[in-house]
Amino acid sequence: MTYNLNGKNIRIPDAEIDKNSRLLGITREEAIQMYLEDEGYVENEQTAYVEELTKKAKEAKISHDAKSEKPRKQTKRERKPDEEKENLIEILANALVAEGFEAKVTNKSKIIEFSVGSNHYKLDLIRQRPPKE
Repeated sequence: MTYNLNGKNIRIPDAEIDKNSRLLGITREEAIQMYLEDEGYVENEQTAYVEELTKKAKEAKISHDAKSEKPRKQTKRERKPDEEKENLIEILANALVAEGFEAKVTNKSKIIEFSVGSNHYKLDLIRQRPPKE
């Protein structure tokens, strides 16, 4: 279909008009008007509002690399001593030494390092959280 808008001929697909009028339950004239607005031939108040907001957003010049004037406070996390894990690490290290391995506790509540021949091993003790109910 060819539509004449202010002396300008605009080709509008008939299938598009029929589909929009059927799906949206609008008249053929409303479907034509909607097509013209969507394609930018006719401007409605919403289109003008969107263009105004787009223009304002472009003028805003947002810098994603902006840094705050105040420095962030660095909070140091203090871990509670876990006596159970420390005891287990000590028992495991003593057992390895008793078997003749060169065992070294690198973190008293977490890591034991030891060697067997030319191979070096690291044993990391991790407590699992109880399953959620």
